[in-house]
Amino acid sequence: MPFAVIMAGGRGERLWPLSTPEKPKQFLKLGGRQTMLQETVARISPLIPEEDIYIVIPKEFTDLVLAQLDIPQQNIIIEPIGRNTAPCIGLAAIMLKAKDPHGVMVVLPADHVIKRTEEFLKILKRAIEVASAGTHLVTLGINPDHPATGYGYIRRGKPFAKHDGIEIYHVEEFTEKPNEKTAERFLCEGGYYWNSGMFVWRMDTILAEIAHYMSKLYAGLLEIKGHLGRTDLDRVITKVYREQEAISIDYGVMERSSHGVIIPTDIGWSDVGDWSAVDAIFAKDKDGNIVQARHLGANTDRSIIISSDNQRLIATIGLENIVIVDTKEALLVMDKSAAQEVKETAKRAAEISE
Repeated sequence: MPFAVIMAGGRGERLWPLSTPEKPKQFLKLGGRQTMLQETVARISPLIPEEDIYIVIPKEFTDLVLAQLDIPQQNIIIEPIGRNTAPCIGLAAIMLKAKDPHGVMVVLPADHVIKRTEEFLKILKRAIEVASAGTHLVTLGINPDHPATGYGYIRRGKPFAKHDGIEIYHVEEFTEKPNEKTAERFLCEGGYYWNSGMFVWRMDTILAEIAHYMSKLYAGLLEIKGHLGRTDLDRVITKVYREQEAISIDYGVMERSSHGVIIPTDIGWSDVGDWSAVDAIFAKDKDGNIVQARHLGANTDRSIIISSDNQRLIATIGLENIVIVDTKEALLVMDKSAAQEVKETAKRAAEISE
């Protein structure tokens, strides 16, 4: 039986000030009628029923999840402290393994855009079949269309299988975010894919890999397992989390494992990681501008103008590749090329507000 585990604990700092610590991007409507979390659940629902969809969040996001999703409260898994994706996935796996020892786990971030839903579900169905048949760690790779430096890359190895037009390869290597020259080389050489952060595996498989490569985390998960269903479970989870280092599942397991396989995909994917990436989800006007505001523009091209106040007029003159985001809390004005610097600015803004 497949379960979906949706990681919804991110803070979305690179989309500040629209995305805030209290209500980050996965809980916002960005270019659609639903929030990104709602779209993620709706997208997977034809394949996995909502009663088998679990959301992993910090406790303070509980009310947001319950307000946006019609899922049982027991399907919300609370992380006491953010410790990156390895402890998050391990916690979900040890809990769900108790429900189905050989069940398959589909791990999805809550804040991604996928436009080609039918193709995505077709690939995911195949990934579930591969994962359930053995000890394979299946990851979805995104066909790169430009030399992005904001994503990790996965290099494919020898062919693993091909079925119904879906090609699967052994994973040769994980690569951290490259510089522009390296990213250009990856595109020229071919065989490299953006790391989507989407994974499919059996619970017993990923737990065995965690046991092999992350013994401290596995010991903690076994301690949690021993307290499932007991009144002190939350206390034990908090204790275990405080003992763990913050580490991603990519670094902790995937980069070391020999069981990784990759399915290259072209599913209209974007992680909407910063303001330079929102072009993938918002409609543009004839000048290439994204406008979600009362706006008067002159000689304004390829810019982003967003406001939470529909009454106040924003007038722009002679702008190109500029981002303007106006909220009750803050006003951001920047060049698109500085998108990676927003996270640090958001942190400094939070310090000023304290």
